[in-house]
Amino acid sequence: MAPPPDHRRPIKRAAISDQQRRREVALRLQADRRSDAQNRARQLASSVLSLGPEPETEPEVEPEQEMSDASGQLAGRTDLDPVRAARLRGPEVRRWFARQLMLPEWMVDVPPSLDRDWYVLPRPSGKRCFVVSSNGTTISRLRNGSILHRFPSNLPNGARTKDVSGPASSYSILDCIFHEPDETYYVIDMVCWRGYSLYDCTAEFRFFWLNSKLSETGASDPPSQYHRYRFNVVQIYECNLAGLQASYSGQVPYVKDGLLFFNKHAHYQAGNTPLALVWKDNVCSQYVLDTDSKGQIPSQQQVVLELQNDGNLTTSDDPPVALGSLSRDLIAQSGLRVGNLVRVAIRDDYMRLVDGKLDLGKLQLVGKTNHSRAFADTYSKVLFQHAARHAPLRIEDLVASIQSISSTDKSQASDVEMEG
Repeated sequence: MAPPPDHRRPIKRAAISDQQRRREVALRLQADRRSDAQNRARQLASSVLSLGPEPETEPEVEPEQEMSDASGQLAGRTDLDPVRAARLRGPEVRRWFARQLMLPEWMVDVPPSLDRDWYVLPRPSGKRCFVVSSNGTTISRLRNGSILHRFPSNLPNGARTKDVSGPASSYSILDCIFHEPDETYYVIDMVCWRGYSLYDCTAEFRFFWLNSKLSETGASDPPSQYHRYRFNVVQIYECNLAGLQASYSGQVPYVKDGLLFFNKHAHYQAGNTPLALVWKDNVCSQYVLDTDSKGQIPSQQQVVLELQNDGNLTTSDDPPVALGSLSRDLIAQSGLRVGNLVRVAIRDDYMRLVDGKLDLGKLQLVGKTNHSRAFADTYSKVLFQHAARHAPLRIEDLVASIQSISSTDKSQASDVEMEG
């Protein structure tokens, strides 16, 4: 007679990408590329405070000025000093600011040590931004470089009051999401506090400081004359079964837009990183599948890619991934230029997943994106959107992964006891 099924070992979903390999590489590299963290924080704070407001519409650009290789490299750098950053204009400003944030990849595969090495938090819906307080004022800037708010706050040196502690020039930098319904900044990370940079600190340490330091300032107090907006820390959980359940279905005071996962050992890395992940389904987010300009879900998946000199269409990854190309005739007929972000549609019968890599086949040009957009889609987003339409990564897959790890740990512990 066949043995009864072993319920302690739930079936895990097989990996479909190289996300875990890149995550291991990212963890190794962060120790080798320890930068001057203090200087990076000072440059970012100065840039947020000193750059002028970005115009709402993109200025007209002469053909010979359109996104040269030099300007693209300049805007893509994360170590740009404030003086050079102040010279950036139009799309270059948006590119530079967007690359300062630590941007999560989309969760394509479940990390193998989810319950040991990861935190999870319910992501607020809203506008992602940096908030900098210094010299008696507080400024928030969006990913495109435009100023969201300039206001007084209870953050260190965030308002012109008599009880300011420490040098007036010291600065603090928070990574936030502004939630418009309750006019609250929900803090998801801390980059600098009273001039002390946290760039090269692990997420475990940054989150500890975030919870302990912010509570000392009164930043979570209701709005007042010297404190225009409330700052609340998003509840951060260990990514075990209880933490995942609380993040996924627990009540929160804001509109939820998916779950965020942070590797405990990750430093604050500017740009896209597999050490932070975002995941959604229809239960914890209103927006799982991308919509078109009319807010409707198109029948075919649409992707935003960047046009290169050779006609290739690439993602915003570093290095970029080419997912297709346009003919020179079509580029000329459509009035496209190098560096333009274009929206293309993908036919399901042409798209294939081969050895963890997407082959999009023939692409159909939909048109250019609006001027406020700073970047093309990432490869992980394209893959996540494809999976969400056909074989989505479900909450049950995340639970099964955690349960499998727990079962393995218990089995190893039992083996040790028997050997003893």
